[in-house]
Amino acid sequence: MEDLVEIGRLFVQAMRDGRGIAHVDEIYSENAESVEAVVPPGRDVRIAKGRSAIRAKREDWLAAHDIHKIDVDGPFVHPPNRFGVRFEVVVTQKATGRQMTLREIAVYTVGDGKIVREEFFMLPR
Repeated sequence: MEDLVEIGRLFVQAMRDGRGIAHVDEIYSENAESVEAVVPPGRDVRIAKGRSAIRAKREDWLAAHDIHKIDVDGPFVHPPNRFGVRFEVVVTQKATGRQMTLREIAVYTVGDGKIVREEFFMLPR
């Protein structure tokens, strides 16, 4: 469980420090996958497979948004191999100028000392 807690703490600190892209290579497995919540329901789930795809997904998101505030809470551990993180982010979409507050819970699965899967759960608007 110590590894789980340590990886969770490293993850949360990296997000608080604005290293959401840089830490992908440090703590994600090469074959990790990211599952995005899609709201409204009925649309296809978005899955990014592989560390490079996860990094690219984050780069695209950052390129499309100005972040004004990010609040990251956790990790909330679920032994033997999962932890959760609560996010609240205030952003402006660059394309539209629309400011939004995004709230979501993410669950991370750890294997062999690396994150192997992340799943995002969004608060419906």
